[in-house]
Amino acid sequence: MAKIKKRGSILVVDDEASFREMLGTLLTDEGYIITTAADGGEAINAVQAANFDCVLLDVKMPRIDGLEVLSFIKDHYIDTQVIMLTGVSDVRIAVECMAKGAFHYLTKPYEVDELFQLLDRALEHKNLLIENKVMKSELARMANTAQLIGQSPSFIATLELASRVAPTDSTVLIEGASGTGKELFANFLYRNGPRAEKPFVALNCASVPDTLIESELFGHEKGAFTDAHVMRQGLVEIANDGTLFLDEIGEISTVFQPKLLRFVQTGEFRRVGGNKTMKSNVRIISATNRHLEDDAKEGRFREDLLYRINVITLHIPSLKERREDILLLATEILKRKVKTRQPKTLHTDAIKALTEYSWPGNVRELENVLERAALLSTDSFIRPRDMALPQHLNVTPAGAQAEQQQGRVGSTISLRELERDHIDGVLKQTKWNKNLAAKILGISLKTLYTKIQQFNLTEQ
Repeated sequence: MAKIKKRGSILVVDDEASFREMLGTLLTDEGYIITTAADGGEAINAVQAANFDCVLLDVKMPRIDGLEVLSFIKDHYIDTQVIMLTGVSDVRIAVECMAKGAFHYLTKPYEVDELFQLLDRALEHKNLLIENKVMKSELARMANTAQLIGQSPSFIATLELASRVAPTDSTVLIEGASGTGKELFANFLYRNGPRAEKPFVALNCASVPDTLIESELFGHEKGAFTDAHVMRQGLVEIANDGTLFLDEIGEISTVFQPKLLRFVQTGEFRRVGGNKTMKSNVRIISATNRHLEDDAKEGRFREDLLYRINVITLHIPSLKERREDILLLATEILKRKVKTRQPKTLHTDAIKALTEYSWPGNVRELENVLERAALLSTDSFIRPRDMALPQHLNVTPAGAQAEQQQGRVGSTISLRELERDHIDGVLKQTKWNKNLAAKILGISLKTLYTKIQQFNLTEQ
């Protein structure tokens, strides 16, 4: 008789003795090393006494339930994979399990083959985590290689979380102001994830009109609408088995959000004008510069969709929150992006100006300033006059802005008037360069156009 190959150590936790014994026997026959526990207390004792590759954990148990055990395991044994078992199909429980770090969950009853496939994936995931130990211990070096540059505590904390979630299939919401590098973090998650060999497809939701976004994502059949002369695949089909990055997801209209929710939940969609239900298996990474929780409370963004896309949330700190990284970033930008005959070096006065400026446009603005300064510089040094901060860029540092606004803020002027005047002022200062104005204001170009129309602003 052939010897069964050792496949991994599994802890089975369930308060039903018959189910526990049945599952233990089944997995032992497959070559797994099995330990069982009858409740949450026994499970916590077991994981402290031995190392397990994976824990099959019942959600509903007396005294200490499965969610408490899951929290304990992920707090103390982060590499141990946990698959939650539940007799109730409840989205909220599933989302809570994933948010607390579960690898996946199964609803009883389930197919044996489905359990075996999930166990194989969980063990592969643990192997990935082990292989990435070196990556986690050298975060700063890896960040520089990936153009994610920084040494500040807030940046490193975000990168640590990104490195932990990258090898999973969890949906991730990346939050941050415009220009902070959200797409770079999305690429980091993709390159270090389980789908790195598959397609990475990105869509800027703010750049696509509401009437076309469904066709862009799901595709359309020939003749579905005017100019639909041929069938066209949508981005979700192209990204199948890969990663779909939805940038500025907060700009998606409330009309389309239910259709996106259905796709996120089931992977199912229909092309515009088609009757056939299709499926696509993608990992979804989203990004936004909006506060989606506030939007959900005010009815601008579906709460159930928000729960689905933010199993893990990465907050990207703004440049003014990581001032200690400004010089590091500036040096790298001059080396990587500025192509001049004579290498450029930052003068000490320029360094002082860079670190004192408020950077409303974040890293993207820093790149633009330095590229322009390198062209204007007449020798090997970049000086404050070359960068023209803030007058020539028509952007005011935080302190000067406060002085200018002192007579307005706290007065009897309405919030709407203050917003209108601010947007109008930024547009005038940028000579109605809408792209630059949107970056300074920290809003999407689409939102800026809406505000211009709403406030009846005109270029003079």
